[in-house]
Amino acid sequence: MRALYDSKSKTINDRGIKELFSDEEKYKTWLLFESALAQAQAEEGFIPEQAARDIKEAAKVENIDFEEMDRIYREIGHGFVPFLKVLVKACPEESGKYVHYGITTQNIQQSSQLYMVKQVHDKYIQLIGEILGNLSKLAEENKDAVMPGRTHGRHATPITYGYKVSVWISEFIECYERMREVEKRVFKIMMGGAVGTFSSMPEVGPNVQKRVAELTGMYAMEVPSRNISTHKIEYIMNLALMANICHKIGEEVYSTTLEEIGEISEGFSKGTVGSSTMPHKINPKLAKGIVANSQKLYSLPGVGMYSSVRPYEGDSSSYMLFDGILEEALELTTEILLRTEELTRTMVPHRDRMLQNALRNKGLDNCENVMMELATKLGKDQAHSLMYEIAMKTAAEGEDFYSNLIKNELIASEFTEEEVRDMIDPRNYIGLSEQIAEEEAKRAAAVAVEIANDY
Repeated sequence: MRALYDSKSKTINDRGIKELFSDEEKYKTWLLFESALAQAQAEEGFIPEQAARDIKEAAKVENIDFEEMDRIYREIGHGFVPFLKVLVKACPEESGKYVHYGITTQNIQQSSQLYMVKQVHDKYIQLIGEILGNLSKLAEENKDAVMPGRTHGRHATPITYGYKVSVWISEFIECYERMREVEKRVFKIMMGGAVGTFSSMPEVGPNVQKRVAELTGMYAMEVPSRNISTHKIEYIMNLALMANICHKIGEEVYSTTLEEIGEISEGFSKGTVGSSTMPHKINPKLAKGIVANSQKLYSLPGVGMYSSVRPYEGDSSSYMLFDGILEEALELTTEILLRTEELTRTMVPHRDRMLQNALRNKGLDNCENVMMELATKLGKDQAHSLMYEIAMKTAAEGEDFYSNLIKNELIASEFTEEEVRDMIDPRNYIGLSEQIAEEEAKRAAAVAVEIANDY
């Protein structure tokens, strides 16, 4: 794995994703497409039916002589021809003539790579479902946990932690929709030959390509050009957008686990060591792994854009680069999603500390609430001016907000002391935080069930 930060990879259940990156899976997929190609060509009468049956029987990993393949590779230096030679050798002589018939290396390799990406993609969808299930529970359980809202790194008006989680839910549901919607553009196969014109099988080529797509559960490229890479870039961009949501969660957890804030803790396993020199350290390991891997992933779409504009009908420098960045994007995303799933499942909100932080400014965070109550009597502009004056006096002179409010003759004439206390209590000014958290918790749970049923 090329993930920048994967020290927990031995302890996190990877759902079988990492195995999908193995050489064995790659060879299995090459064999799948060679077999599907032969079957599709036989159905169109382009090759004998017996040849297709023999190729299908031979196209199994256990029939491939990998030692011979390595020997041929050292001799000729081509990355795919040695594989074809041992596959041909595994077939009866007459049928072996029809292996890889009428297509080129890139057709099999790109189609296979995107097939493998689709297998990983399906695992990602499952993980999104699990994350949404975790967030649904988190939002519901903390829908009324009052805390400071923060803008520009400072206290704004109060919210609840459930509301904060509802923001992540909303983004993850949109992420799920993007990931599903992009499938028809990304998971496409090509069987168009050397430059994508079906020159070796013009009469049957488009039908063969369509049938191979059907046999492998993929889509067919309308123009099977080897010089089209924007669909790969789009997928990497989607992964980066998904990582960005995880990154946001990671950053929030990273900062709010600070002792000075103390609103969240990562789940802690007994025996975990945070530092070789400081025994007291309990570090946000999941969050920092999400942050580090996300930051690296963001660079990959730009690299792809530079390479996708290589001229003419094909260029191996571009294929080689996309082979690398697609795999790296998947490896980074895998680590990010696995960590996000564990983090959202095991993180511990500290409701008392959240409320304590919301009360830290002694009601000043509810300045807007007092202003809006005053606006019904004075108008918005005059109410704003008065509250600004009192708020700045509180900030400059250090006296508490409540005292400065009840000292003001206008406010004292309009409101009782109890009404003023109620107006500046953060628990009384959370807007629709609780309702939004409830609604998004239900929506997340519904999507999680939908994904679980579909996958």
